Amino acid sequence: MTSTENAAPPANGKPKPPSPEAALGKLLKAGVDGSLAYLRKIDPDAAADVDTERRRDVQRPRIVVVGETKRGKSSLTNMLMGVPNLSPVDAAVATASYLEFTHNAQHGARAYVPGREDPIPINLTDLRDWGTVLGRLPDGMRPPRRIEVHHSAPLLQYLTLTDTPGTGGLDSMHVEVAMDAVERATALLFVVDASSPFSKPEMNFLIEASKKVNFVLFALTKVDAYPGWRTILADNKGQLQTHAPRFGSAPWFPVSARLAELAMTLPKEAAGELIRESRIAELQHALIDLAKKGHLLQQANVLRSVRSEYIRIDQEYGDRMKATDPDPKDAERAKEERAQVATRKRTEARQWSLALSTETQRARVEATTRLRSYMTQLQEQFMEKIDKGGRSDISELPAEVDKALYALSVRLSHDLEFRFRKVGERVLAQVFHPNELQHVLRQLNAKLRHALGTKPRRDSGGGDGAMVVMSSAGMAMMAGRGAMAGAGAIGLAGVAGAGLVIPVIGIGLGLAAGAYMIFKRKSMTDKVATRAWLREVLGEARAALADEIMHRFTDLQYALTLALDEAIERRLKQLDAHIANIDKSLTEDKAERGKRKAALNTEREGLRARIKQVDEVLVRVRALAPNAPADAADAPAEA
Repeated sequence: MTSTENAAPPANGKPKPPSPEAALGKLLKAGVDGSLAYLRKIDPDAAADVDTERRRDVQRPRIVVVGETKRGKSSLTNMLMGVPNLSPVDAAVATASYLEFTHNAQHGARAYVPGREDPIPINLTDLRDWGTVLGRLPDGMRPPRRIEVHHSAPLLQYLTLTDTPGTGGLDSMHVEVAMDAVERATALLFVVDASSPFSKPEMNFLIEASKKVNFVLFALTKVDAYPGWRTILADNKGQLQTHAPRFGSAPWFPVSARLAELAMTLPKEAAGELIRESRIAELQHALIDLAKKGHLLQQANVLRSVRSEYIRIDQEYGDRMKATDPDPKDAERAKEERAQVATRKRTEARQWSLALSTETQRARVEATTRLRSYMTQLQEQFMEKIDKGGRSDISELPAEVDKALYALSVRLSHDLEFRFRKVGERVLAQVFHPNELQHVLRQLNAKLRHALGTKPRRDSGGGDGAMVVMSSAGMAMMAGRGAMAGAGAIGLAGVAGAGLVIPVIGIGLGLAAGAYMIFKRKSMTDKVATRAWLREVLGEARAALADEIMHRFTDLQYALTLALDEAIERRLKQLDAHIANIDKSLTEDKAERGKRKAALNTEREGLRARIKQVDEVLVRVRALAPNAPADAADAPAEA
């Protein structure tokens, strides 16, 4: 509830009008609700994907810093946090990592390495080794995909800041890694420097990234080194007006990270002027102001995603209208593709089934082996506690075992999520060619959501004599497209908006009432009985979890089999429909084709009316953007 709702009415009895921000929030909610409702009617699968994004929790907004290499992103990131050299500078960032800075009183970092479920703790002094190609990793270690850095910098109390690899150069992996970070962004801080105007790769990246992220702020770095920065700023604004007009009014912040860093080496009384000239504080305040509106920014991002889906569907209408004036060569190409898909289904179905079975079995063995290791560690830990502990220590054992089992179940839930995705990705790589993925991924995700999401939960309430109880209630987890690990390895990252989404219901495990009763009756003062109790509890927990893992992978194999089969059938039907439309158009007279084209045009015009409504809301929402400094806002945009 807002402060205006709690406030007493004014003396004249008239209600106080809502604040502009509250009014925008109401407008955004109505826009998202209405647009999603319409999308559900015309493409339910696309709406389900956007719904997943809508439900994403935004506790602390995530500002992602993007831009070309050597534009000063890392130096700017450091000065925004007020910590020189925290993000490694003057070095090419490794193609497989970006740095994510979050607030924590305890300083440290965790590296997320492909192929490993658990992050690797590292020191802040190790960031150059782990995050740049100039560093040295332990022998056999793959470069991390993401490094999470914990720091107490004041700015991080309000937001999470992500420093990404440069998007230019010859290595396209930079773009893929940066786009992976953009998937999780609340807003973008796009960095260019004052040496030259936008490059073509920069503009292309901005246009692609902004399909999912509505708010973009621009930082113009190195203004201390280039006195003519206002000319470059005007040129950049002109390019935006031409190639990305929605950013024509976006705020620009001229800054100098070098001056800010130099000021930190001077006495406080001498540093003031340099701090003002660096203009870093203006950008800091703008980011904090934006972060306070995190929920509204997320709603705007959802609406932007809906608009992107609308644009895609509009293009599909165009293709269908084009089919009313057919080219016989299009029919031949479609028939050839259909024959290839049907042949592969007929000749390779057995191979796909074996591949799925093999991958599922391998992942299940890996998960069971990991479970055995977990349980062995737990048993050793608690046996040592029993041997060394006194009576008071032993009396607390059930509560500690219960907490340990729950922690173990959370860890296994994450393990299953990771392994489920890996099974799906490996099978997809064997079943579909890259050019087919864009046609099947959304249908595949929808089928998996239905097959796994509607599966009855296998909760074990535990009878009076049960030692452990298992439940999945309250442990629902969903792997989002942005969280997908390893997609680039099988070519999914090249498909716009692609990603395998597999729902995973988490495991909840704890002690049953019977375990407490048995412990109280037999084990309070007898270490031998306590050890026997512990072995029985952990043995039953291990058996229950092993059984659960087996059933989970059986469910996954069944769901993936259905989903793959249906995806292939759906693709065949799409091709059949496309061929039928072309054949029908070839046999229809001009009047009939015109009538069908008019009907499609009517539907398309209805969609375009919706796009216009969304655009009107998004234009109004621009008022949430912070104001640019006066001299940057007044810089004229070239025609």
